[in-house]
Amino acid sequence: MSNSEIRKKLKDLKMEAAAEIGMTQFVKENNDHYKGDLPSKLNGAQGGPIGGRMVKKMVQSVEKNMEG
Repeated sequence: MSNSEIRKKLKDLKMEAAAEIGMTQFVKENNDHYKGDLPSKLNGAQGGPIGGRMVKKMVQSVEKNMEG
């Protein structure tokens, strides 16, 4: 699998995870403004749940593949 294919799959996973928790407005692809002036607490509050959901989905996928 090429790097571009991996990036696309991760982007798709990010969008799916954000949609599941109703936070698509915080995904860079939907909100491409500069965030360097925001405090880390706010950035973490916005992006943290999305990244956490992504990890949860990845772990579930690996566990499912291990069972099968």
